[in-house]
Amino acid sequence: MAIYAVGDVQGHLQSLLHLLDITNFNPANDQLWLVGDMVNRGPDSLGTLRFVRDLGAAAKPVLGNHELHLLAVATGAGREKPGDTLKAVLSAPDCEELMTWLRHQPFVHVDKSIKTLMVHAGVYIKWGRKRLVRHAQELESVLQGDNYIDFLKELHCKKPKKWKKSLEPLARCRFISNACTHMRFCGHKGKLDFEHKGPPGSQPDTLVPWFRYPQRRCTKWRIVFGHWSTLGYRRESNVVCLDSGCLWGKQLTMIQLDSEEERFWQFECR
Repeated sequence: MAIYAVGDVQGHLQSLLHLLDITNFNPANDQLWLVGDMVNRGPDSLGTLRFVRDLGAAAKPVLGNHELHLLAVATGAGREKPGDTLKAVLSAPDCEELMTWLRHQPFVHVDKSIKTLMVHAGVYIKWGRKRLVRHAQELESVLQGDNYIDFLKELHCKKPKKWKKSLEPLARCRFISNACTHMRFCGHKGKLDFEHKGPPGSQPDTLVPWFRYPQRRCTKWRIVFGHWSTLGYRRESNVVCLDSGCLWGKQLTMIQLDSEEERFWQFECR
C-alpha cells in the first residue's frame, strides 16, 4: 500500500492520470489524497469529479474554495465568474448526483498512522489538530444539512477575520470556511488577510504566512495543503504545500506520504 497526495488539479485530469500512471497507482491497495480545488479553470472539471468519485474509498479529497464556488453556482446561491470552466459540470445529467457527493466530502482529512493531516489552505494559527477537526465537522454538518444553501449564499463574505467562540452560527461557518479554504497570511492577533496572494516576502511587514506565525498551535503533525499557487511546491517545518501552479500552466505535483525518503513527481499542465 502507498499513500499519495496531489496538489490542486483544477480540472487537469490528463495530468493527474499521467502522474498516477508513472507512480503505478493501484486503487485496490493505494490511497490518493487530493488537497481540494479539483475543479475549475482547467479543461475537464467534469471528468475529474467523476474520476475521483469513482475511485471510492481509495480517494481522500478535501473541499477547497473552488468546490464551494461550484456548489454555490449549481444551487443558484452564487454566480459564475470570468475564467470559470464549470459549464460542462453544470449541464451534466449527473450534476445533482455529483453535487450531493461533493457536499458530503470533508474539509480535513487525518491519518494517525502517518501523523499527517490535509486541509486545502492551512490550519488557523490558534487551532490545534483537535480543534481544527471539531470546527471542520461543525461546518460539514451545515453543508450536509437541509439549510446548506444559506451558508453557500455567504461565501462572498470575508468577515469576520478574527475568531471568537461567541460568533453567531453563520459567522462561525464563514470564518471556518475562510480559514480552511482561503487563508494565506495572518496579521495581528491572527487576523486573516485575503488581499495579498503573492509569495512570502511580497506582503507588508504586518503580515506573516500562516505557517510561520509565532506560537501557532498545530506544529506536531505534518500538514499537507494547497491553494497557494505562488508559494509553489514547498516543504518547510512541518508543512508541505502541493500547489505548484497547475492552474497557470505550470506543474501538478504528487508526493508519497508513507515513504521514509522524500519522493515526489511533477508533470507539466498545458
